[in-house]
Amino acid sequence: MCGIVGIIGTQPVAPLLVDALKRLEYRGYDSAGVATIEGNHLDRRRAEGKLVNLEARLKASPLSGTVGIGHTRWATHGAPTERNAHPHATETVAIVHNGIIENFFSLKTELQAAGYAFHTDTDTEVVAVLLTQALDKGLKPVEAFRAVLPRLEGAFALAVLFDGETDLLIAARHGPPLAIGHGDGEMYIGSDAIALSPFTDQVTFLEDGDWAVLTASSAAFFDKTGATVERRAQTSSAMHMTVDKGNHRHFMEKEIHEQPEVMSHTLAHFLDFSSGTARDNRAPIDFGAIDRLALSACGTAYYAGLIGKYWMERVARLPVDIDVASEFRYREMPLKKGGLALFISQSGETADTLASLRYCKENGQHIGAIVNVPESTIARESDAIFQTLAGPEIGVASTKAFTCQLSVLVSLAIAVGKARGAIDAAKEVELIRALTEAPRYANKALKLERQIEKIAGDLAKVRHILYLGRDTNYPLALEGALKLKEISYIHAEGYAAGELKHGPIALIDENMPVVVIAPHDRIFEKTVSNMQEVAARGGRIILITDEKGAAEASIEAEHVVVMPNMPEILTPIVYAIPVQLLAYHTALAMGTDVDQPRNLAKSVTVE
Repeated sequence: MCGIVGIIGTQPVAPLLVDALKRLEYRGYDSAGVATIEGNHLDRRRAEGKLVNLEARLKASPLSGTVGIGHTRWATHGAPTERNAHPHATETVAIVHNGIIENFFSLKTELQAAGYAFHTDTDTEVVAVLLTQALDKGLKPVEAFRAVLPRLEGAFALAVLFDGETDLLIAARHGPPLAIGHGDGEMYIGSDAIALSPFTDQVTFLEDGDWAVLTASSAAFFDKTGATVERRAQTSSAMHMTVDKGNHRHFMEKEIHEQPEVMSHTLAHFLDFSSGTARDNRAPIDFGAIDRLALSACGTAYYAGLIGKYWMERVARLPVDIDVASEFRYREMPLKKGGLALFISQSGETADTLASLRYCKENGQHIGAIVNVPESTIARESDAIFQTLAGPEIGVASTKAFTCQLSVLVSLAIAVGKARGAIDAAKEVELIRALTEAPRYANKALKLERQIEKIAGDLAKVRHILYLGRDTNYPLALEGALKLKEISYIHAEGYAAGELKHGPIALIDENMPVVVIAPHDRIFEKTVSNMQEVAARGGRIILITDEKGAAEASIEAEHVVVMPNMPEILTPIVYAIPVQLLAYHTALAMGTDVDQPRNLAKSVTVE
């Protein structure tokens, strides 16, 4: 997901733009640039790679304009080169863009036939040239933008700077999020409130289809028809968020170690630990009247949802239909009117998840959202928000957001179970008392880091790894494999342990590490039989279990990570920590970019 910033200020904005872009680095990017109006003319600086390269370019050739736009690009069309970096510009227009212009080829062909030249491989440049054509026909900037916007197809967020206009920025949103910041004689544009937090806490979030005309002292908002609309400013909490690494080497490491605290905050938000009861956080949704749940998410959030399915069906006796959002949105799932659909997204802006939400809304579902950003689009379009209190998660590979999502899901399972009569008051108290211990067990899991670091040194030497688990540990195996792939680039696959003989066992030999997630539970012996099958073929077993499991495994594993014994309902939350640490330290040993792994973005806001 690219990062967009824009400023109409009273001092040179280039350094401010770069600082704001640094707050968006967590999204992932491969080039960056800024444009300002120097004198009365557009000028820009761009650089391939990280922002430090752009800073060096600006140091050698400064920009002094007081109005400007900036961008961090994640390549879609064209290689990640300086030539393809944003802002894209003609002599009269500079533009930054997040998303995809789907009809760019036909528009480009039309413009080339009219004599306009192109200089990049991107889809974005066509917007700049279209605006230039409109200006060439005599339209003023606002009229030119109004004329061009309906011609664009796809998902996009735009910020536009016009030659000679030192008190004007125009922004538009069709899909990816965009926010307007209100200052004292200054105005701002940002991909999210975090980018704007150094400047203001008064933020207006554009609705889908909106566009805005900004001056230093005003903001006019229009909907997709061009009609003037009111969009209220709200106080954003992003100004109070801290996004430094502290004494940690990486944001991911910091966020792993924050989990005992943030899961405690999240659980306490939904559960009353003193009384052992679930709090009433369900807003307009009557859990007792729901007879089926549709659940959807992407990536790590989807794996959290898979674990949530086990809890909802086991604790609340509520049937759950779950699918990845990219499939959910297209398979036209039949939905009974009045049902509940629940969507999980750290950013609250994931494009496929948002599209699935809208499908369910059109089909008469009550909508619930588990999000980390309460001002996000998914949150704003939901009937009820179940917020994860993870704080800002900067590392691209999700860690604390995942365990906070699990914390919300287990809390909801208890609340739904109580409302449906599936559990009585005594069982509610039992489960909540167990969950109060989650932060303590999480701290104990973190103390295993040095042992896990040594294991990771061995994993860094291989190219393929299997993860196995049963029950709620099966989705955790999927998540473990995903984490390893994301940040170490080692190929890993997660499987239900019972599926081992249905194909994956063919891969096992003396070079294949197999990570087995197996606390001592009611199906532990079944998992042990799978480990025996691996051992018989020379597989290198890395067993993550508890004290009782380690004593009864009867298998000689290459490594055993011994977790404390704990109630079964806690294991998916707490066992996520050694799984994350294993991926993190393997990536460190590989020397990869842990916080910003190649080809990945923090939030996928286009399909």
